[in-house]
Amino acid sequence: MSEREREITSHRRDPRILVAHVVNQFDVGGLENGVVNIVNGLPDNEFRHAIIAMTDRTALRGRLERQDVPVRTVDKRPGKDFGAYARLYRVLRELRPTVVHTRNVGTIDCAAVALAAGVRWRVHGEHGRDEIDADGANRKFLAIRKAFNPMIHQFVAVSQDIEQWLKTMVGLRAAKVRRICNGVDVARFHERSGTQQQVLPEQYFPAGCVVVGSATRFSGIKDPMNLARAFVQVRERLGASGPDVRLLMIGDGELKGEVEQYLAAASQAHAAWLPGNRDDVAELLRGMDIFVLGSKREGISNTILEAMASALPVVASATGGNLELVLPGQTGELVEQGNSAALAAAILRYVQDPALRARHGSAARERAVREYSIERMLAEYRSMYRDLCARRKEAS
Repeated sequence: MSEREREITSHRRDPRILVAHVVNQFDVGGLENGVVNIVNGLPDNEFRHAIIAMTDRTALRGRLERQDVPVRTVDKRPGKDFGAYARLYRVLRELRPTVVHTRNVGTIDCAAVALAAGVRWRVHGEHGRDEIDADGANRKFLAIRKAFNPMIHQFVAVSQDIEQWLKTMVGLRAAKVRRICNGVDVARFHERSGTQQQVLPEQYFPAGCVVVGSATRFSGIKDPMNLARAFVQVRERLGASGPDVRLLMIGDGELKGEVEQYLAAASQAHAAWLPGNRDDVAELLRGMDIFVLGSKREGISNTILEAMASALPVVASATGGNLELVLPGQTGELVEQGNSAALAAAILRYVQDPALRARHGSAARERAVREYSIERMLAEYRSMYRDLCARRKEAS
């Protein structure tokens, strides 16, 4: 017997629950970050995990802390690639997971492959929407979810907004939907102490400046230009009299170049730093004074949770899960989606009132610790997976 065959035999004899997480890509993003937190955080004496990426993108592999987590790629080609389902079938037959957990409409059809491969329990999570279906009303995507509903035992919604949408628009039974909000590591993401703003390059962030920051994907649904426009308006309103407001936008994507060009055309490139994707987001957040997310639609934003845990006031679009996370007048402000002038006005209030920043930031931190800890999220996922497996035992 080869070493590979011995490894497979050993895995099959392992009594722990094996969860196979199927994602479109295991790359930088809030959904994928949530998968990493689940894999790293669930007790290893009860659970094993496997990551299956439908594409070949696995940039987050290095963030996995456990050594026993295989990361497989299906190498699905753009467009219709029916061979990808055969490759996925072979991977599932080899791994033989107890649970397959798919996410968003892009992988919901993999539940059918899991059923054919003999996977006993199938879970599907809804984490947010893309620009092509920002309101969740696309008939094609609704029909896809309804078609695969009978093959799925449990749907997971990360926000109240998505939970209600699954029940009303998709038409799921209430008992089939379980809301599990994202969680944040409040030990890793914490308030600034001392002179930690020095983590930011002095070239862009001179002493005494007020840092407006964001961490997001530079894509249409995230609308990064909304923040760029608001930032320019704030700078123009304040002029030379100050305070000196600077911009930090962490992340990457197809619109990053467009944002950089806009800031340069507005003669504000010197006041903005767009460093791309970073591994030191927790440290960079502690260099910010105000966190802003002006997206068109959100599920439950991991970056808002991280900003809250970092004791930052949050200015965000009044949409989706943001309505659940941000308490206007207490932990931040919500503004009309796509309204750069309203976004600028909210930012300006915090820029000009340090006491308000401190008060709302402190309240945001307290709320993150109290209601959105990663321990609470992990306990709920543990309970869900164990409940499914208990059904198997009761039926046998």
